[in-house]
Amino acid sequence: MAEKPRSHGLKKVRLSARPRDLMAETARPGAWEARVITLFPQAFPGVLGESLTGRALKDGLWSLTPIDLRPFGEGRHRNVDDTPAGGGAGMVLRADVLSRALDAAAEGIRPGADWPVIYLSPRGRPFTQQDARRLTRAEGVTLLCGRFEGVDERVLEEYAIEEVSIGDFILTGGEIAAQALIDATVRLLPNVLGNQASTEEESFSDGLLEHPQYTRPATWRGRSIPEILTSGHHGEIARWRRRMREELTRKRRPDLWRAYLEAERKQKE
Repeated sequence: MAEKPRSHGLKKVRLSARPRDLMAETARPGAWEARVITLFPQAFPGVLGESLTGRALKDGLWSLTPIDLRPFGEGRHRNVDDTPAGGGAGMVLRADVLSRALDAAAEGIRPGADWPVIYLSPRGRPFTQQDARRLTRAEGVTLLCGRFEGVDERVLEEYAIEEVSIGDFILTGGEIAAQALIDATVRLLPNVLGNQASTEEESFSDGLLEHPQYTRPATWRGRSIPEILTSGHHGEIARWRRRMREELTRKRRPDLWRAYLEAERKQKE
């Protein structure tokens, strides 16, 4: 029988020889939750337990429940994978094993809840800032971390699982991608960032990359902060930053620039 998943959230942290463990049974009522099906539950919270996301986790602004896939495996050795049908290299995670884990992950979620189930996959649709904002409006998310050659296609079809990619490259598993997706989402939740307005001019917030940033010292190795930023003319500063955002986007991300121009054209129609 599989162990009941433990959640990360409200708990005092004490020093020990083991990695930091933010396990807890409770979080604030209605807090956004991430449930992660993985062969490596010890990888969580990982970096999510640090800085602003870690503080928000301990404060109960969101919660994290890693679900160990291994106990749902078959036989004495709890096998979770098998050879690919039709031959080929590697191993594939079994549909029957995954279904048991997915059913366990769905326990306690009210019927009709806005609760996406996502498989982190290199063949998935690219994850964007807009996706992160969409997930903040959900009650939570269940993430399936693949390993080996992937998962049995039938389980993706049966559970209508959304496939998402964080880039055109291959990782050894979905855990790092899951942490990236969670981080991108959690930082947008209310009260997680000290200054919520700081997300409004970030890269991708309106289709453009972020403008250059500067701070003290005023001159460093012969390089000075652009004079406009120390002028005190807020209107001119805003216009400069907008111009820099447009220039950077045009040069570095022609795909985003084309989409931005198209959106601007449609707004004027």
